[in-house]
Amino acid sequence: MANPKSVVILGAGAWGSSLASLVSANGHQVNIWSRRSNLQLASTVNDADIIVSAISMKGVPDVITQLQQIKLPDKAIFVTATKGLDTQTTRTPSQILQAAFPEHPVVVLSGPNLSKEIELGLPSATVVASHSGTAAEFVQLVFSSPRFRVYTNLDPLGVELGGTLKNVIAIAAGACDGLQLGTNAKAALVTRGLSEMVRIGVSLGAKAETFYGLSGLGDLLATCNSPLSRNYQVGYQLACGKTLGEILTHLQGTAEGVNTCSVLITQSIGQNISMPITEQVYRVLQSESTPRQALEELMLRNIKPEYHGFRSNP
Repeated sequence: MANPKSVVILGAGAWGSSLASLVSANGHQVNIWSRRSNLQLASTVNDADIIVSAISMKGVPDVITQLQQIKLPDKAIFVTATKGLDTQTTRTPSQILQAAFPEHPVVVLSGPNLSKEIELGLPSATVVASHSGTAAEFVQLVFSSPRFRVYTNLDPLGVELGGTLKNVIAIAAGACDGLQLGTNAKAALVTRGLSEMVRIGVSLGAKAETFYGLSGLGDLLATCNSPLSRNYQVGYQLACGKTLGEILTHLQGTAEGVNTCSVLITQSIGQNISMPITEQVYRVLQSESTPRQALEELMLRNIKPEYHGFRSNP
């Protein structure tokens, strides 16, 4: 690498470690920091070109508070690879970062990126999105490799919401497989799930077309079809009779879809957004319904056109 960059990864979990391996393989200097490490955050980010947040959603506000006490390099670009919504403010990680550091560009990294497959060196693709095209292209160059293809996008909210909203649909997909409902049901669920994601995303200010790209449809397909997905596992195990408490106790890592679902229900009520799949997932997570009862509720909803604006011929 002729001009190696200094990249700091905040978060030493599977996702953060995978991102670190990609950047390191490209010849860049990588430092990993976690809340459990003995490393001082100030010295770790002292000369960073890129600061990547790969921590769980619940840890984002605390880490940002720590970063605000530090004199960051003027050149530093923030990259958020966290998927979730803040339970208190309903904001996305990039919105929280941008509000805290208005002088620094913020880039969202999201796509069909199961960390285990990245660790194995299997090919993957992702999207980096920012209101600053220059910042997105800078991050693209740092992360791109023969096994990790990176695309740019100028709709950070859409890219971020795609990676966030699909986690709720993945819980439903896992339950679908756990109930052994078959391929037809799974295809219908994922397709209508995408429609629900677009509806929610557009109502929150994202562009509809973004959800048909890697960070929306791509991530949705990967997460809804892989036992490697923690959110899929939550749904699958719920359908097999385990309680949510039991599942989360033994789950390695965080299933962000659980908290995201609660935030979305609040937004649904406040903004009158139709999200029937999310509502049923929420009821199952709250033990107000079983996965099979949720299926029946979805199948027995009032019949309707597939798309708004449909008119039958006279």
